[in-house]
Amino acid sequence: MSFTLNELVLLLIALAIGWLLGLMMSGRGKYRRLWRDEQIAHREAIKDRDSRLEAANARIAELERQSAGPIGPGTATAVAGAVHGRDDLSRITGISQPQEIALNEAGYHRYGQIASLNAEQEATLEARLGLKPGTIAHEDWRGQAAELDAELNRGHKRGLFGRVTTPV
Repeated sequence: MSFTLNELVLLLIALAIGWLLGLMMSGRGKYRRLWRDEQIAHREAIKDRDSRLEAANARIAELERQSAGPIGPGTATAVAGAVHGRDDLSRITGISQPQEIALNEAGYHRYGQIASLNAEQEATLEARLGLKPGTIAHEDWRGQAAELDAELNRGHKRGLFGRVTTPV
């Protein structure tokens, strides 16, 4: 039996298609099994994450019960700032947390430093923080910082019972 060239080509194409279909069909169970294993591992990771979150929330609730009250936003940064000799500059309207970090990196840690800025320093800070020129003056950072500094100083002068103490 002899085959013509066209018949040989068609036979080879049929064999190649059969071979590819056979490969695709034989791996189907393997990949489905791997996919199911991956789904199970994902569900377990989600359960583990949820249980850790639940435990953390329970611990936070326990700590809040033990303390005077719940910890509000900004309290942690204020406490950290007091420990490291910094004021919470984000209390100034217009200063975000990332901007406060940039101000600290620029060497501004206290309200008094912001209150005593001159026009040249304002322009430099606006450029460093990516603000429009005149933003610091428009939002009155200096005035706000002066008020916060005065409030902070009044707080330091108060005694244990909230009375203002005077030196004798």
